[in-house]
Amino acid sequence: MSTESTKKPWSGRFKAEVDELAEKLNASLSFDARLFRHDIRGSIAHTKVLQRAGILTRKEADTIIRGLREVESEIAGGGFVLSPELEDIHMAVEKRLTEKIGPLGGKLHTGRSRNDQVALDVRLYLKDEIREILKLVGKFKKALYVLAKRHTETVMPGYTHLQRAQPVLLSHHLLAYYQMLKRDGERLLDCLKRVDVMPLGSGALAGSPYNLDREYARRLLGFSSVTENSMDGVSDRDFVLEFLSCAAILMMHLSRLAEEIVLWSSQEFGFIELSDKYSTGSSIMPQKKNPDLAELARGKTGRVYGNLMAVLTVMKALPLAYNKDMQEDKEPLFDTVDTLKAVLAVFARMLRTMKVRRSKMRKATVEGFLTATDAADYLAAKGVPFRKAHEVVGKAVAYCIERGKGLEELDLGEWQRFSPLFEADIKDVVAVERSLNSRKVRGGTSVESVKKQLEMVERELKKG
Repeated sequence: MSTESTKKPWSGRFKAEVDELAEKLNASLSFDARLFRHDIRGSIAHTKVLQRAGILTRKEADTIIRGLREVESEIAGGGFVLSPELEDIHMAVEKRLTEKIGPLGGKLHTGRSRNDQVALDVRLYLKDEIREILKLVGKFKKALYVLAKRHTETVMPGYTHLQRAQPVLLSHHLLAYYQMLKRDGERLLDCLKRVDVMPLGSGALAGSPYNLDREYARRLLGFSSVTENSMDGVSDRDFVLEFLSCAAILMMHLSRLAEEIVLWSSQEFGFIELSDKYSTGSSIMPQKKNPDLAELARGKTGRVYGNLMAVLTVMKALPLAYNKDMQEDKEPLFDTVDTLKAVLAVFARMLRTMKVRRSKMRKATVEGFLTATDAADYLAAKGVPFRKAHEVVGKAVAYCIERGKGLEELDLGEWQRFSPLFEADIKDVVAVERSLNSRKVRGGTSVESVKKQLEMVERELKKG
């Protein structure tokens, strides 16, 4: 490649060429190439703004826009090779444009800097990606709803401290994750408000000396508002951090579900069986069926957390305005977007094909003294202080453990050894279905309450 073809657009005041290793470290084209459509979209809008300001003629603007669209087609089709010496996607597009239309291509950068250009590109990119992620969140919420609706009578143990606690419906358990995903969607929508602000026109840091119509640019690019301070416009990455934070919380929720899928699919639990499509085997143990995708989701959560911490650390001590450090925001952002989309898409499919072993769940519910709290509430309703009632039933549980019995197997005489207030109806009180359906409070696990939750979810999903 000739010296002229590798000449930097900023090389005027430099006498020596950039060292090869320095150039490699400085370049971002290997990862910011994915912004090419957003970069060209921004450049087309900027061209129209320059025409409106009288800096470009109609003919010049048409030539530049036509050339930009040709460059976009070439990059999309692989006809234009993005080589590292082009530095970044902005310089690559401008260079190819100039090759196609001549010196006129050099006018495109009038009134703007790569500083406001990259801020614009990232915002355009993230707006698109948040919308795609919201669609995936919606599909995942629907998968949770469909599975929950299928299991309004499937009983399972609810856990605290990973110890069997009280009986719940599987649908109730799944709808807890629906609520988490609902909040995730709300957070992303709110984040989108801060992303949807246009920085173009901020220049390098001080604004533009040209009479550029930023409101016109905003309308062309579909932003809700424009940045009100040029220094903040080029140096703000709060919107990236906010998205990464939302993504980290969303991945935390997916990781919690992943952990339960791993546990539930183990032989020790045996509550579910994953489809072969979303499982893998062992290279040495023929009998194994591993929940690798759920495990990967757990692992990739740490990766997303790391991306958030990386960008927080990059930004933590930067003076105004733009600094090259900020180039380091893109790889963590892109990696988080890719990871989140991949995990959400797989999880929705994995849930739809998951087999639930109702009998296993039911057996675990009966075996764990899960209705002990109901027995304590029975005494409390008869005037016994709850702490005393708790102690009485605790002794009854110890008695059962010593004799290998369940609470539902005790006869009235055994119950009355612990309190004369127990009557024949205690047998009904400690039955699993009675325990479940007594919890009719809004948001509770009774069949009645869960069906109301499902009706609310159905309405929400129809609204989109």
